[in-house]
Amino acid sequence: MGAGGSSMVGSEGDGRARQRGLADMPESCVAAVMLRLDPPEICGLARLGRSFRAAADADFVWEAKLPANYLYLMEVAAEEGKCSWGGMSKKEIYARLSRPIPFDGGTKEFWLEKCKGKVCMLISSKALSITGINDRRYWNYIPTEESRFHMVGYLQQIWWFEVGGGIEFQFPAGTYSIYFRLHLGRPYKRLGRRSYSPEHIHGWDIKPVRFQLSTSDGQQAVSKCFIDGPGGWVHYHGGDFVVEDSNTTTNLKFSMAQIDCTHTKGGLCVDCVLICPKGFRVDKLFPSHT
Repeated sequence: MGAGGSSMVGSEGDGRARQRGLADMPESCVAAVMLRLDPPEICGLARLGRSFRAAADADFVWEAKLPANYLYLMEVAAEEGKCSWGGMSKKEIYARLSRPIPFDGGTKEFWLEKCKGKVCMLISSKALSITGINDRRYWNYIPTEESRFHMVGYLQQIWWFEVGGGIEFQFPAGTYSIYFRLHLGRPYKRLGRRSYSPEHIHGWDIKPVRFQLSTSDGQQAVSKCFIDGPGGWVHYHGGDFVVEDSNTTTNLKFSMAQIDCTHTKGGLCVDCVLICPKGFRVDKLFPSHT
């Protein structure tokens, strides 16, 4: 090999040559590579050697992966008394923010999506405005293991169906989608096996449900869809919105309605509203129930 060539062979001090490998890379070089990787990839590389472990723990690596408004997210968690941030490294902060953090009295929760550091959020049926929810002729709250909040709103029958809600929050910059998690029929378990009661299901095949969202900066989305698929949880897309500035509070409002009073509708479970980065695999968030 010429004098200008590179070599991975070094001196052992006893005349023998030693083959160099990835573990011999300088920590600064490893860290520069990690800045270009997603967090799960960084954690995987940490197993390759000492310099990789050191680089994978470096604060400047993880600060680059945290959203620009991570201090705001820490404040929201601290206000609920759910987190104590004292002495945490940036890696530990990222790991904690990647686990669900309840807020607003436990009716909502948010967390960072692990790969890209965008916010996901769930808003329970208890935090939604539901027409007729206090009249047990129409609605009831029923306990279930199939909800992250262990409770869903169940509609027996109503003429005017309308569910709405909103959130004021500083979302990291990006494009987000809204989904309504709904279930036709009342789910239950008998002898360890999952089933559902179709007793009250009616009226959803006559007119579609109207989904709508709006933001404080003028964005709007409207769509219509029939509710179907009895016996399983379905995520109905309510629209998308874009956040340009991570440090600006977005006032988001959303709703679904079927207010044609020529017929009643019923037999519907309302679990929650999901806000997540556009393209997020919603099916991976909720385990299948059998």
